[in-house]
Amino acid sequence: MIGFETHDHSHCIATGVAAADARCREAGLRLTETRRRVLEILLERHRAMGAYEVLEVLGKGAKPPTAYRALDFLVKNGFAHRIERLNAFIACAHPGEDHAPAFLICRGCDAVAEAPSEATKGRLGEAARKVGFRIERAVVEAVGLCPKCQDAA
Repeated sequence: MIGFETHDHSHCIATGVAAADARCREAGLRLTETRRRVLEILLERHRAMGAYEVLEVLGKGAKPPTAYRALDFLVKNGFAHRIERLNAFIACAHPGEDHAPAFLICRGCDAVAEAPSEATKGRLGEAARKVGFRIERAVVEAVGLCPKCQDAA
């Protein structure tokens, strides 16, 4: 799981950007300078960010479509995830891997951790199988308190 522990951000940034570079080369995709910078911003902050927050960090010359297009590219290609509850985006903790994460969202500080999950297993998968339903995509977002906010309470 990635999200609530203290760790080396520079390692995350280097690893995340390198994984995106490699995946783009393999798939014939273009990791433009703007897309790369948006990914770096998400990796630097290590938290969910709204598009306008990303836009602020990009600087005065950037326009809203620039941020939205870059974020769409990153999500579509598995380098970032959209957190529905927060209407925000977070860098993927496992870029290039085929996975369906669950997001643990702190209601105190809005920190987000990405945890492994499989929608086709557990109770949801069992319920789907019972009615003959095949799950193609599931977004799992759990809300609670992170360790830091639990300690503060």
